[in-house]
Amino acid sequence: MTERYRPNVTVACIIEAEKRFLLVEELIEGQQKFNQPAGHLEANESLIDACRREVLEETGLTVTPEALVRIDQFSASKELAFLRFTFCARLSKCQSAKPLDVAIKAAHWLSMDEITALGPKLRSPLVSATLESYLQGQRLPLSLLNSALL
Repeated sequence: MTERYRPNVTVACIIEAEKRFLLVEELIEGQQKFNQPAGHLEANESLIDACRREVLEETGLTVTPEALVRIDQFSASKELAFLRFTFCARLSKCQSAKPLDVAIKAAHWLSMDEITALGPKLRSPLVSATLESYLQGQRLPLSLLNSALL
């Protein structure tokens, strides 16, 4: 019998203010990488609560997701797969972000051109792909998510 497929469930949040996007900087296997605030869904946690928690941990900011931008099934390798829920939130102005998670080296407000210029420094192709969907106006209502927890 083959082993059951169990992708990691993750959340990410596109945060926009003043035509800039908040990305976090981290070291992955010694390499500088940039990502939206993101992380894993924890037990007994709704996807929306996971999004709020990850943003707080990685940026020190409290945001409320406004919509779901997209859901991606992504395989990083044969052994590592993800089901990623990307949310979005807007702030009226760029706020100072102070990561609480020691794994996050810094948080940066960047323009789309600056993000595109990062190229291989992006943590995954989902960073730019989800931003493109966001900029094209793709939004799904949060009411699509049923978070009935036992």
